[in-house]
Amino acid sequence: MKLKRGLIPTLKEYPKDAVIRSHQLLIRAGYIRSVGSGIYSYLPLGFKSVQKVINVIREEMNNIDAQEIILPIMSPADIWKETGRWEAYGSEMFRLKDRKNHDMVLAPTHEELITDLARKEIRSYKELPQIWYHFQWKFRDEIRPKSGLLRTRLFIMKDSYSLDTTFENLHKSYQMHYKAYSRMFERLGLNFHIVSASSGLMGGSASQEFMVESEVGEDRIIVCDKCNYASNIEIATADTENISGEETELSIISTPVKGNVKSVAEFLHKDEMYFIKSLLYIVDSKPVFILLRGDDEIENEKLNGILGINHRPATDEEIEAITRSVSGYISPYGLKNIEIIADKALKDTKGLITGANIKDKHIIGVDIERDFKPNRYADFRRVKDGDKCPECGSPLRCINTIELGHIFELGTKYSKAMNATYLDKDGVEQPIVMGSYGIGVERLLQTCIEVFSDDDGIILPKIIAPFDTIIMPLNSNDENIMTVANNIYEEFKARGIDVLFDDRDIRAGSKFKDADLLGIPIQIRMGRKFKDGIIEIKIRKTGEILEISLENLIENIEKLLSREDI
Repeated sequence: MKLKRGLIPTLKEYPKDAVIRSHQLLIRAGYIRSVGSGIYSYLPLGFKSVQKVINVIREEMNNIDAQEIILPIMSPADIWKETGRWEAYGSEMFRLKDRKNHDMVLAPTHEELITDLARKEIRSYKELPQIWYHFQWKFRDEIRPKSGLLRTRLFIMKDSYSLDTTFENLHKSYQMHYKAYSRMFERLGLNFHIVSASSGLMGGSASQEFMVESEVGEDRIIVCDKCNYASNIEIATADTENISGEETELSIISTPVKGNVKSVAEFLHKDEMYFIKSLLYIVDSKPVFILLRGDDEIENEKLNGILGINHRPATDEEIEAITRSVSGYISPYGLKNIEIIADKALKDTKGLITGANIKDKHIIGVDIERDFKPNRYADFRRVKDGDKCPECGSPLRCINTIELGHIFELGTKYSKAMNATYLDKDGVEQPIVMGSYGIGVERLLQTCIEVFSDDDGIILPKIIAPFDTIIMPLNSNDENIMTVANNIYEEFKARGIDVLFDDRDIRAGSKFKDADLLGIPIQIRMGRKFKDGIIEIKIRKTGEILEISLENLIENIEKLLSREDI
């Protein structure tokens, strides 16, 4: 491509509506342009890099004998109703009606469509296993799209699906994807964590996420630097100390302050760890007390797994009717026939403080077993920095990350719901055992830019950079330089080198700035020493400058492009 005729509209200033560096650079370098909230157009550089990311993914998928297909972005609502996700997805799903008033969906994901295909095409165990994958647009009506391509309303995703006869074989397909994903991200030079994760709306028995540490990431994970334990914070566990307070006689005291733990702890000059947070929930229309240590917070994903889908916090009116008190001063104290679930960190603790079911009153000296007798203990606290690793006991770290990919063992959730079956060796109908594996393509590109960039611009790995090299004749009025530059450009194209020719009639300094901004690995500068047969080469990643003779240029460029550190 010749830059003079190319659609590469670089900007000198940072766009005001872009907050994080990778988003700013995507716009400044002319990779993308905003169309509306969470909607982007991909200009030539952005499109080329997206295609190169797709090529890396495609190569690794083909290496595990996956078959590429393409499924439609739109589907009838009926198949979503079969699995219950027509209702479960809620307002995040884009819905529409056709001219015959049929409900339709712009797919946020493709499990239903792939299961529909499988039930129509798979008949026998002899046809399994299968792995099908595609690259397709997904549509999700995000409440707050942000951070450029990291959270959008439509995006390209590679999702693949494994179809197996048994859970044992599903695990093999899952491990194949685990290794393929690891190879993809290693080829891009990314340092990543593989963490246990919640399956959420996808469902299934197991799932893991591939995460890159980043301050701008929205996903919080827990990691152990000693034994490599890693988990999404939503399901992370930790070894907790069951800490008791000062053992005193059970008594009611006055606490004429706000009812939250922080205020009462300050009033009593006590550490928050010696308090019990007593929270009232309504579960299947019945009241349930949830108890946890005063310095802990509830992790909702864990609590959802314990209480099921039909639960919610009690309203102020329900709290008053059940406890005859108000929020902030409640507990199971003196109440009967109410289920009590306590966090494991409270087991066998004594000398604690909690609400007395009287406004402005608390009780001290609580022995949780003696005074409350919880029906059961469970883990629903959010893990914190410094907690002990459940595997080795070392301190845990909580870090921000960007999710690159997510893999799921779906099992038979979708095949049973949609009657996708096969005949086994005995002619008995069995549900197909499924897995689902996703990667956000543009999210992966922007993550690379977030990781591989500096104050001057983008530093993409050559495997996904829009071009391998950029030719920069610094004096466009010199006919000889321009002729030689054009000959080099044509020779590079003939040799399969992806090359950008900056043939613009602008200052050398502007060419240097744009070349650094665009993220092209190798810059070929034809300047003052050209008259002596010398061309200057800059390696964008390292900043090193090489002087190479014109006659050896092509040979040296090919050697440089074979280096893994460029």
